[in-house]
Amino acid sequence: MPTQVVMPQLGEGVLEGTLTRWLKGKGDSIQEYEPLLEINTDKVDTEIPSPQPGILLEILVPEGKIVHVGEVLAWIGEAGEAVPEASADAPPKVEVSTPAPSPIEAHSGLPAAANYDRELGFISPLVARIADHHNVDLYQVPGTGKAGRITKKDVLAYVEDHSVGTETSGATGDFKTPISQALRPMITSRGRNSTSDETEETAADEIIPLTPVRRSIAEHMVSSKRTSPHATAITEVDLSRVIAHRQKHKDAYSKNGVRLTFTAYFVSAVVTALKAYPIVNSSWSDTGIIIHQQINIGMATSLGEQGLIVPVIKGGDQLSLLGIARVVNDLAERARAKNLQPDEVKGGTFTITNHGVTGSLFAMPIINQPQCAILGVGALQKRVVVISDKQNGDTLAIRPMAYIGLTFDHRVLDGAVSDYFLAKVVESLQGWQETS
Repeated sequence: MPTQVVMPQLGEGVLEGTLTRWLKGKGDSIQEYEPLLEINTDKVDTEIPSPQPGILLEILVPEGKIVHVGEVLAWIGEAGEAVPEASADAPPKVEVSTPAPSPIEAHSGLPAAANYDRELGFISPLVARIADHHNVDLYQVPGTGKAGRITKKDVLAYVEDHSVGTETSGATGDFKTPISQALRPMITSRGRNSTSDETEETAADEIIPLTPVRRSIAEHMVSSKRTSPHATAITEVDLSRVIAHRQKHKDAYSKNGVRLTFTAYFVSAVVTALKAYPIVNSSWSDTGIIIHQQINIGMATSLGEQGLIVPVIKGGDQLSLLGIARVVNDLAERARAKNLQPDEVKGGTFTITNHGVTGSLFAMPIINQPQCAILGVGALQKRVVVISDKQNGDTLAIRPMAYIGLTFDHRVLDGAVSDYFLAKVVESLQGWQETS
């Protein structure tokens, strides 16, 4: 008897994911526990194994679709077995009662069959002008563009199929659609930042399809900027002692199978600062500021052209420098190899991003919600600085310096706290001893 392949729950609170790739095709044989497909959740790709050996009889969900926990994705069985008819059909449509029109709708002159619950999305100025000219109700026009967007071709095809007249012809009686008029403020404000249909029709621009990772990053970043009033404070740190300590101990760490990176030092320093200022290890809520009891440090890890991911070092305050370095190595390597588990990118209370690896000096990173702050680390540079000494006075010296910036949620933190926090991070980094 055929067996269902069901979308599993891949982590606590993970209720859906994007089916990114089928690793087997219809009719292929597969062994039990052999990878069958990939699901992306929170920028983590997870291979879903086959529940039993057999033949992939039917694929029910195409690549790129969002699937929910418990949803049937495919059927596996013996060669020649028939898939139950109900599974091969599209799920039955749920009948939804249509609410009575509001007084405004009742007197608007709009056709009663229009689907006004539909999300139109962005409407370009050209599409709006055509709709105005031909008295077209855009809610009745099926969109064939990306994500159902209504294009110039869609409107012209609708005009031709329905013989819709212009607004001066009276072909549609006295009806003059208010839809495009209502959209004009949106078009005016959004048209400057969106690609118009004129460009689509005349320019040979390349469209790069959005991957689940890129879409997730975009949604998360836009949401964060809308949620939190961002502010940034920047200071600099002398890394002379960190470099000396690393130079002396990296061989010993290497014998334990651990690469001693600068990231481990910054994580350790941030943990020290968070202990001193717990308010920075918090999240905003409408009922009050939530102070997190655990210190879980997210470390932004580049995936190259695919974007970035933020694996989380859980319980950072319980780890030594060696322990932190070991976890940093493990998470970074598995992140780039796409072997992270969904739970390993959740639960962070503070994030560090090392934008300096590409030479950047300053940055104002976006807060990783629902956290209230993120530390950006700039490039390490040798610079001439003034060294103040009680015996020798002020002297010039060349020191390995880096700028570090704290971007914070101004609802939770004020400038003074952010300065104190940064000062504690600097104190910790500049206080490393060669024997520690």
